[in-house]
Amino acid sequence: MNYNFIRPDLIVGSCLQAPEDVDKLRKVGVKTIFCLQQDPDLEYFGVDIGAIQDYAKKCSDIEHIRAQIRDFDSFDLRMRLPAVVSKLYKAINQNGGVTYVHCTAGLGRAPAVAMAYMFWVQGYKLSEAHRLLLSKRSCFPKLDAIKSATADILTDLKRELVTLTWEDSKCSTVEVSGLDIGWGQRIPLKFDKGHGSWTLQRELPEGRYEYKYIVDGEWTYNEFELVTTPNKDGHVNNFLHVVNNDPSSVNGAVRKRLSSEDPDLRKEERLKIRQFLEAYPEEE
Repeated sequence: MNYNFIRPDLIVGSCLQAPEDVDKLRKVGVKTIFCLQQDPDLEYFGVDIGAIQDYAKKCSDIEHIRAQIRDFDSFDLRMRLPAVVSKLYKAINQNGGVTYVHCTAGLGRAPAVAMAYMFWVQGYKLSEAHRLLLSKRSCFPKLDAIKSATADILTDLKRELVTLTWEDSKCSTVEVSGLDIGWGQRIPLKFDKGHGSWTLQRELPEGRYEYKYIVDGEWTYNEFELVTTPNKDGHVNNFLHVVNNDPSSVNGAVRKRLSSEDPDLRKEERLKIRQFLEAYPEEE
């Protein structure tokens, strides 16, 4: 288990591996352990979550809470953030003290949830929360997912029909991964004999999506569609922006502002989000 204090009352770290880790966190003042892992994460690393939860229940000064988010899936992160941060917000209000937010390695989901909480509740600009987080812990929170989740709360979540096309009549299969399904799943494209191309039509909520094609089993990108800049490993993905057909609408303007490079929340927006978090129905 490794972790960093982001603020005196907020820690981001890796997963607990044994009941003894509960005592380590109690010694630094942790009152809430907030676990974002799914069962497959725990099984893969051989973590006995039941034993950890049972031990925490025996302690009168700490609570273990689960709020699952799928790993390596920015769309699931976006869609889950409102429910997850609502649960975190209520737990912090109830338990006080220091809160320990963790996923598996503490590099993606946990920092994103901590950042969203800092942005929505604690009054930070998103860029300020990001700088503070990175100054304390090397990690990779998905900023676009946080921006989109923020806009989802403040506007009506609308979907638009998008079409992906792969021009090649000689291949036998074309699939796509990423988008709203994550990198662990694939959707097949349908072959259009009349045009000699493969197409996929899908309704997506407004936002930015990265994706990649799998052509006859080989992962690749379409050079005729928008592409990302190469990452540190040299990998390139396709991406698209899904926007409301009426960008002049009030909701369209709000989403555009919140999707900018350095978004901030207005006083009334932060109040609306806080009320939303308080009213969000409890999860099992």
